[in-house]
Amino acid sequence: MNAALVRPAPEKAAERAREILSAIEADPEFERLRTGCAKYDKDWQSFTGYALVDGFDVEKDTVPLFPEALRAMSIKCAVYEMTDGDEYAAEVPVSIPVDEMIHALAAQFTVLSRVQERTGIKFVHATDREEIGGWDHGDYTHQVYRAAWGPINERFWFGKDETAKRRAAVIAKYEPLGIKDGGRSFAPGFAKVG
Repeated sequence: MNAALVRPAPEKAAERAREILSAIEADPEFERLRTGCAKYDKDWQSFTGYALVDGFDVEKDTVPLFPEALRAMSIKCAVYEMTDGDEYAAEVPVSIPVDEMIHALAAQFTVLSRVQERTGIKFVHATDREEIGGWDHGDYTHQVYRAAWGPINERFWFGKDETAKRRAAVIAKYEPLGIKDGGRSFAPGFAKVG
């Protein structure tokens, strides 16, 4: 992590994040971006992301989760702009389920690239710069989000302690099935039929 991490005041970042979100939503390919993320449903293999959401259902949860990802991405973009391209500062902590939807958004690479070209907005997502599971109530991201859009959707935004508890519970349930290390490895013979 960058030792001299400096971010703009939450109210200033919120103002710019709202403008960024409005520009994205006004883009002629916004609907394609939204529906493209929804169609990503058959390829979503998230062992410790969506599984942390109680009763997650990709068909029902995509609609309310997509705006959360766009808001988080808008915050990242605002911070990136306001810090002259500091990727460390821009990789604000987000909840794991929201981060998973950001991955679905980033997978719409071609459309996202055209949206960037038309709007001049640089989308920011760098796994090597992010703090996975680091989001918490009252942190910088939460302050900006609240200032921009009001209360968070608590179904998808839960803090560090709750994330750690849910992650441990999910991993414990996977282990006896042969899904190891939260889905990063599988027991020999796991995929064999019969």
